[in-house]
Amino acid sequence: MSTATQVSELAVRVRDRLARRHPGAPIGELRTLPGGHSGLTYSVTAGDTKYVVKAVPPGQRPVGRNDVLRQARVLRALSGSAVPVPGVGAVDETQPAWFAMDFAAGEAVEPVLDEPEVPPATARARMLEIASVLRRLHDTDIRTPGLDAPEPLDAAGELERWSRTMHAVPAELRPGGEELVRRLADEVPGDQPPVLLHGDFRLGNVLCVGERAVAVVDWEIWSVGDPRIDLGWFLLFADHHNFPQLGRAVPGLPTEAELLDAYLDGRPALPAMDWFRALGRMKMAAIMGHNLRRHREGKHHDPDQERLPPTIAAMIRTARDILG
Repeated sequence: MSTATQVSELAVRVRDRLARRHPGAPIGELRTLPGGHSGLTYSVTAGDTKYVVKAVPPGQRPVGRNDVLRQARVLRALSGSAVPVPGVGAVDETQPAWFAMDFAAGEAVEPVLDEPEVPPATARARMLEIASVLRRLHDTDIRTPGLDAPEPLDAAGELERWSRTMHAVPAELRPGGEELVRRLADEVPGDQPPVLLHGDFRLGNVLCVGERAVAVVDWEIWSVGDPRIDLGWFLLFADHHNFPQLGRAVPGLPTEAELLDAYLDGRPALPAMDWFRALGRMKMAAIMGHNLRRHREGKHHDPDQERLPPTIAAMIRTARDILG
């Protein structure tokens, strides 16, 4: 069956389900939504209501990032909670599965990396705002129905996973990477009690209107585990110096220390945060190195990847500096 046929069949299924939910309302066409990083992402209207549809890509198994039902499950579990998420309007478990969530208007812009540029005062306010959103996310009761996850992510497991990715990158693309992995392995900290983790928490995955966060999106890799895994990643995006040739300076953006203070909100400091800050940088270097390798091997042509080597080197260098 061709991809076009499968997509048209998906459109029929979506139209039928939304027509039952909105009797008499005209159902619009499925339109590909730009910016979706995994799976298939569309927008569709039902009368005056607009939805985002996420579906398993044709011919692919509904696992990992393509497990859209798992994404719908976490959104439903968080509905009405202190964490702003889009509402789930429809779920179809028939394979290839899909779900429709409310379209949340707003900007998801990473200040030091993304276009359009956000006014510095707005960027600062948003980062401090989502630090408190992350706190509320981590305060979620992981016994909530729907939040059942496999074994919690811990520091040792995360290091092992990303070390494999790093080692798959040619050595010349990861200068100092071997020493960084070794030093992280020598100092693996004990674990904190597991919390709900987003997995890629940053402003690029939080829709904001003005200074207010209205929806945390892109839940493809949510899990439960050590809160410092989310935190170390989030803090990485506070400083454009981490992204040579990619990032831009944003005056007044909160420092990592300010974001940590906003997250803690008067609670005791978390131990070994420097290890997790270094781990976040190692993860970013591994991801960028993986993407650059795929481009150079012709597996995914994207000349923009050639801008990455200085940032990969900076991530590794600053991670080693953080470890002392």
